Amino acid sequence: MPGVAVGVATDGRKTFTSHGVTSVENPLAVDHNTLFHFGSITKTFTATALMCLVASCDVDLGAPVRRYLPEFRVKDERVADTVTVLQLVNHTSGWDGLIVDTGEGDDALAGYVARMAGLGQLFPVGSSASYNNAAFTLAGRVIEKVTGKTYEKAVGSLLLGPLGLTRTFFSANEAITRRAAVGHHGNPDGSVSVTRPWRGTRNGNPMGGVTSTVADQLTWALFHLADGCDSAGKRILPRELAALMRQPSAELFGSALGDAVGIGWFLRDVDGVRTVGHGGSMNSQFAQLLMVPERDFAVVAAANGAPDGNRFTKDVVRWVLDAELGLAARDPEPLAFDEGRASAVEGTYESSAAWVTVTSSGRELTLEFGVKPEANVALSEVVFDYPPFTLGLLPGRGDRYILMSGAFTGTRGCFRRDETGAVVGVDFIGRLYRRVGSLSVGRGRVVE
Repeated sequence: MPGVAVGVATDGRKTFTSHGVTSVENPLAVDHNTLFHFGSITKTFTATALMCLVASCDVDLGAPVRRYLPEFRVKDERVADTVTVLQLVNHTSGWDGLIVDTGEGDDALAGYVARMAGLGQLFPVGSSASYNNAAFTLAGRVIEKVTGKTYEKAVGSLLLGPLGLTRTFFSANEAITRRAAVGHHGNPDGSVSVTRPWRGTRNGNPMGGVTSTVADQLTWALFHLADGCDSAGKRILPRELAALMRQPSAELFGSALGDAVGIGWFLRDVDGVRTVGHGGSMNSQFAQLLMVPERDFAVVAAANGAPDGNRFTKDVVRWVLDAELGLAARDPEPLAFDEGRASAVEGTYESSAAWVTVTSSGRELTLEFGVKPEANVALSEVVFDYPPFTLGLLPGRGDRYILMSGAFTGTRGCFRRDETGAVVGVDFIGRLYRRVGSLSVGRGRVVE
């Protein structure tokens, strides 16, 4: 990883540390005001902007999306007619993902929503939770329709301006005039190369478009820790709505993302203490933001190298929680290998963009992950050829697992069964993949 930056806030006091450079091709020293892609941490901005509109009575979380977007469609007309605003921002809408470039104009979100008409359901709306980028782009479009502004201008006027987040941007034109980190990926010979392009598509802004600094992100965390007040004590969001965002709205069973979803935030208990946070990745840059409300504590970590940046940011957060608060996030011990349990979960699982294969050697289980070629073209991003991860099944209720090797070591998930008890899906990094075959061969090809 060429460059990293970390910020910690304790009782309102901020401390920063950084190391390395912005780019191996144009090396500038990283500091706490260096811009990084914060990726999906953007979802917390989208959700909070919606809550500002709830406060002004312009949006009702329980209202169907079609109240604000009558033109909205997915394959299942009943879903399009009934899915609510809340179900967009707590990942329970249930439809599959969509990766498509609809241009850089002000109609980018409208164009994306029009393309959602072909999306099918992974599960019935509201019945479960699975990480859903498309739902947040749709939420961004709701913000546009209600405010009469582009998503970026609406978030700027509702949040970025009032909070003084002067180094938080959605535009490459804004970022390029400042000190900005670029993503890097590892090569087989051990060297690193710059990942291109630098940013994603404009329709991805509501789900992952924020470029920011660890300093601004700590200010963002302190705003939420202060229940919706800025650093001067001025209220931006009503206390009850800020608190509601940190309350469970959907359970996450055995998920890498946490124990529950709030509104835009993921909730996890560490050593019996509730934490609230979100991670992000975008074009070989990674970030983590975690708050501990009852300790008035927050930590932000950012890195500009893949694939190790993912593990680095998570490890830093875990270390800081232990060192500063004495909260140890312990990984559970997996069960001894059991051929019967292993054969039940072995197979191939797919989403519209990627695939997962689970294979038994007779001694251990491995999980292999890959992005489909057509999705890779749409992503315009380097896809990392991860070696298979060792997978261990966990004790207790359900078919939970933990990854025991590689860049995602410690990542948890679960297999899903239908009413007959048959394994029909796997939750991997918070996303649901449906089973398409019982015996996997090679890279994603299936033999029944």
